Amino acid sequence: MVPSPALTASDDTTAATPSEAPPAPRWPLRLAAALPAVVLVAVCIWEIAVIVRAGDDVGSDADWDRAAAAVRADHEPGDLITFAPRWIDPTGRLHLGDLISLDMAGRMDGARYGRIWELSIRGAHAPETRGLEPAWTGHFGPVTVRRFEHEPARVLSDFVSLLGTASRSGVVARVFEEVGFEPHQCVRLTPVESRGGMRPAKAVYRKVRLGQTLVGYVGISDVFTRRDFRSPGRLRVLIGDKQVLTKRVGVRDGWMRFEIATTPTAAATVTFVADILGDKPGRRQVCFAAEARE
Repeated sequence: MVPSPALTASDDTTAATPSEAPPAPRWPLRLAAALPAVVLVAVCIWEIAVIVRAGDDVGSDADWDRAAAAVRADHEPGDLITFAPRWIDPTGRLHLGDLISLDMAGRMDGARYGRIWELSIRGAHAPETRGLEPAWTGHFGPVTVRRFEHEPARVLSDFVSLLGTASRSGVVARVFEEVGFEPHQCVRLTPVESRGGMRPAKAVYRKVRLGQTLVGYVGISDVFTRRDFRSPGRLRVLIGDKQVLTKRVGVRDGWMRFEIATTPTAAATVTFVADILGDKPGRRQVCFAAEARE
């Protein structure tokens, strides 16, 4: 029997050496490839959960019915009713709209109302109740009802109501208008184009009563003219011959408050003037409301 020859380094068959590493595992690559799909599934599940619970913190019809019943049980004529945040206003009006007059809906602010009801969700508060402490609070599911009581402002002269007594120049009218996406009763001053450029609009009130302050708001009405014509407007206020306020108002400023310290008198002349800033002519409707308060 002939012995087999010993293997040598020149033979085709080679043995693995300790320095050769095993192949890398493939699961990290597979996990990385699957990660986007896992994230997508998780996002879809989260969105479904959010949609299912979307109305949970807004209140059901039954919640709003109970909240409205609580308001009606203690409501007094002249009480102001507000909703917060503003976008729940249609829901609130559906349940309590018969108690909200046009004057209340288009109010300048809430200072002249001694009792204010606030119906809110998600911890929101109406601007009219800022700085006030509630006299009563009730919870009806996610809907919170608060009643506030405070000393109302004493109004000596309401310049919107008195427009019929004022002399006017340009296009001047009392309107119930959209300003800052909310309804407001106001005086609309519209500068008009003339040969020399844009002519300001003006309302002059004579022999009006003034107290310690003149409080007002100003804004640009009509969402479509705000969209198409971007130049800002300006409101100027004169008492006698002295200019006491210049207020610039842009298309995104909404309903802007101003306050002027005044000297009490029974026969003041107060002038409101609106014009357009910039050199581009166009229709700019400046609306204001103002009250002389004691």
